[in-house]
Amino acid sequence: MKRNFFIIAVLSGALLTCHPGFAQEEEVVLEEVNQDDLGNVTDEFQEQFFEALKQKGIENYEKALTALEECLKLEPNNPVVYFEMARNYNELKKYEQAINSLEKAQELAPERDDVLNELYKSYTRAEQYDNAVRTLKKLLVVDSSYKEKLANIYLMNQQYDEALQTIDELDQQEGPSTYRNKLRRQIFARTGDTAAQIDNLEESISNNPENEQNYLNLIYIYSDQGDNEKAYNTAQELLNTNPGSTLVHLALYKFHLEREEPDDAVSSMKIVFESEEIDPESKFKVLNDFLLFVDNNPEYEDDLMQVSKMLSERENAPKLYGQLGKYYLNRGQIEEALNFFEAGLAESTEDFELVKNTILLQIELEKYKEARDLSKEMLEVFPAQPILFLLQGIALNQLQEYNEAIEILTFGLDYLIDNPRLEVDFYTQLSGAHKELGEEEKSAEFARKAEELIKEID
Repeated sequence: MKRNFFIIAVLSGALLTCHPGFAQEEEVVLEEVNQDDLGNVTDEFQEQFFEALKQKGIENYEKALTALEECLKLEPNNPVVYFEMARNYNELKKYEQAINSLEKAQELAPERDDVLNELYKSYTRAEQYDNAVRTLKKLLVVDSSYKEKLANIYLMNQQYDEALQTIDELDQQEGPSTYRNKLRRQIFARTGDTAAQIDNLEESISNNPENEQNYLNLIYIYSDQGDNEKAYNTAQELLNTNPGSTLVHLALYKFHLEREEPDDAVSSMKIVFESEEIDPESKFKVLNDFLLFVDNNPEYEDDLMQVSKMLSERENAPKLYGQLGKYYLNRGQIEEALNFFEAGLAESTEDFELVKNTILLQIELEKYKEARDLSKEMLEVFPAQPILFLLQGIALNQLQEYNEAIEILTFGLDYLIDNPRLEVDFYTQLSGAHKELGEEEKSAEFARKAEELIKEID
């Protein structure tokens, strides 16, 4: 069979686009619900309950709710049923019904943190922020990671002082992060009284010059106002006060770039990448700027190689690997790109784009066994992504495993919704597989379907 030259087009987003409804924001429900969660139930209950899970898995939320209603008739006080009903109501954006179901689930099982977690999200979607805050405070008792979400809800509820206090507490505990810096900037922008904020921060710096966060907050405000000179001077003041600060280089590298001081900018970037205080998300942002800088200043490519090696040794951040992979891909260095993509996947399989890009490049480089095996493994993580079925079918066809290709491609067609271009690729692969098996009639049938769709698209 001919090689498939559409791979790079897919990678750049020009061709295969998965239906947005299939975004894998959460794990598969079938894997989340244990048999023990259901209690002692009848076979009829189990049949209806797992029918509901199946229908939710293929996005038939109304049918899932119908099955769950049948479950309630059999087990009216089962909290898991109410919990699953709420999840379906949320998918349908029926937030009040979701809240009612979750409150009932909480009443029946007050100790379940997953119910509280879904409840705070539902309150937020329904813009019931006071209730969301109260629920998050309950979750904080068992898991401190909810504190950042609490800061965000405070912001949404216009409780700016509480939001800033929570953000500052988190920065003291964990160091600054890109996400919290964005929250802080939003608060400053919404409150509008920047003069009072500047006075407050300058007084705080005077009283406690060792506190880096006050300098950083002041730098953010000056930068948002467009006063880059004052922002730069504040960064220099922090560096003079605390020469060992690595956090200040999150601001300094940008100033050096703007002031056309490339060597100083690269030095600051390297300090950022070496720092254990700076979170991977912030490093990811700096890496983006570094890649753009090297594109325009190729003489610094050796420094990029050094940074790439440093990151692969220090960080377990798939996003960093993914971005480096895209950089090499854009330069036509496909094997180097694949190396970084695979390194990212070795750390985490939760990034669907990284998964897709890796398999696409494996096929492009004719590593069909690797593509077959990885796509099979990733279908267990992302079972509703039609492109994974297609890519596995392509790999199987190239390995001359035509019957297996037909089986997986036929199954994958069931997950397609309003994506005619992807459907054409499925039909093309099915036509080729049947042709190789000598099934000319079936091959012609799928070829005809593909041609008809292409005419409709054009």
